[in-house]
Amino acid sequence: MIENILPAGVASAELLDYPEDLKAHPAEEHLIAKAVEKRRRDFIGARYCARLALEELGEPPVAIGKGERGAPIWPRGIVGSMTHCDGYRAAALAHKMRFRSVGIDAEPHAVLPEGVLDSVSLPPEREWLRTTTSLHLDRLLFCAKEATFKAWWPLTSRWLGFEDAHITFEIKDSSADSGHGTFHSKLLVPGQTNDGGAPLVSFDGRWMIADGFILTAIVHA
Repeated sequence: MIENILPAGVASAELLDYPEDLKAHPAEEHLIAKAVEKRRRDFIGARYCARLALEELGEPPVAIGKGERGAPIWPRGIVGSMTHCDGYRAAALAHKMRFRSVGIDAEPHAVLPEGVLDSVSLPPEREWLRTTTSLHLDRLLFCAKEATFKAWWPLTSRWLGFEDAHITFEIKDSSADSGHGTFHSKLLVPGQTNDGGAPLVSFDGRWMIADGFILTAIVHA
């Protein structure tokens, strides 16, 4: 599914059914040695997808470390993102010479828990949600905020709060349980970067809902 919202040049892989014999890369095992089983499966599954994407890019399927705030440490010259939720793990990677950052997120297509929306949204976003009735767009908003942070962090090494990006959506097609479209994340804080590139002002992304999952993706050139 995830490949449907990614541009050419981005490699991806996803995992819905978890192979019982799937094990951690030996060089990653210490990162999850004390983790509970669910955390282990999410960690192992997402990195398994990342190695498949690396191979698609013509790169060796190496161990993927963990940096500040848990961000993955990609091989030199690679940018990427991983995500997981119940029943789904995925990764999307690209060569840095082509794209500056990648941010993906996956969530179940279900309403946000009570009280969460007010803490993750801005007043204009909540006003938009009140005018829409199809799909669980509150969860879509949360998913897009997560993808925004994942695209932001590698370029800035700075926190980006839910209140620091105003997201607007275009719905191109929708039904009771599926849909797709685009979104625009306007950044509300200074966007100086650490890669020597232009400051960040906004991100544009794509989204889809299918098979009970919400998927969002930002690929920033």
